[in-house]
Amino acid sequence: MKTALTKIASVQMGFSFRSRLEAMDSGTVAVIQMKDLTDGNQVDCSGLMQIDITIPKEHHLVKPGDLIFRSRGQTINSAILNDDPGIAVVAAPLLRIRIIDHSVLPAYLNWFINQSSAQSFLASRTTGTAQKMINKEALDSLEVFIPSIERQRVITELAALAEEEQNLLNKIATKRRHYTSTILMQLTQGE
Repeated sequence: MKTALTKIASVQMGFSFRSRLEAMDSGTVAVIQMKDLTDGNQVDCSGLMQIDITIPKEHHLVKPGDLIFRSRGQTINSAILNDDPGIAVVAAPLLRIRIIDHSVLPAYLNWFINQSSAQSFLASRTTGTAQKMINKEALDSLEVFIPSIERQRVITELAALAEEEQNLLNKIATKRRHYTSTILMQLTQGE
């Protein structure tokens, strides 16, 4: 089955702050910013900025399972929020995607949005020349293939294993380069 993102998820603009954010040690609200989105398409909650503001309305708050979409810049992708950040909001220009159709797994939708076919669709709808941007309407119109829940689980598990394999191969390559460099340096010194 194929359907528009707007039929399976709600997309909301990030929270707009009227002034520059001032970090506090014991703020009332955590803020998810672009720097908190990892290369592995996850949200890293370990260093969220804490600010002291009146707690926003419920619909502005994020929760585990939400996707955070990077709508500006060279990289336009989504990241999944797996951890509970407590009372937290997403800062604009990020968008929050929350699944409303329980026949779709958040991890699957996150994987799907980051695949080349979805990325090509989104890239074709970017605006701006120096700073690329995807608006909410373009994201809402993304057509999503929705297999069965079981198949979604298999896809996300295989994708996670492939990601883990790639990380291990990168570590092996780094260690091999270091080892080769050490051996070659020893050879230059006549050892």
